[in-house]
Amino acid sequence: MHDTLQHLFRYKAWANDELLTALARLGGESPITGLAIKALSHSYVVDRIFAAHLRRKAHPYTSANLSEMPTLEDLSMGIRESDREYIDCVSALDRDQLAESIDFVFTDGAPGRMSREEMLMHVITHGIGHRGQVSAVMLLNSVAPAKDGFTTYLHEMAASTRRRTAA
Repeated sequence: MHDTLQHLFRYKAWANDELLTALARLGGESPITGLAIKALSHSYVVDRIFAAHLRRKAHPYTSANLSEMPTLEDLSMGIRESDREYIDCVSALDRDQLAESIDFVFTDGAPGRMSREEMLMHVITHGIGHRGQVSAVMLLNSVAPAKDGFTTYLHEMAASTRRRTAA
């Protein structure tokens, strides 16, 4: 599972970068941008909350949603930094650490317990859902969504070993 998690977090960083780059090209005037910031800032906050849980540290969030929305530029910087931290974190964890259960408190005050592996899978699947929301908004506004398929990522990152030729 460790290698799979490493692939998934590198994929997450790639997919986020593709989407953030596409959104930056749209500019701040696009109605898509504001909606994208809301969805992606929520995903970013959840990433940060679970990064703290993984380290058994406190976090400053009382909600999984921000009261004030960041600019796309600031959010993009935060997401990219967070993605790099997750890649480093996952690379450093061993099987025992992945299996270790951690008690924490959700932002609504409910107690939680998850293994690090479960937390990491939550971060991956949660982000996929919100990138999908942004892609749907892009499609509804006749804008081609960013590339975000795992198979596309694999074939772009290892084109020569996957027998991929330029089309």
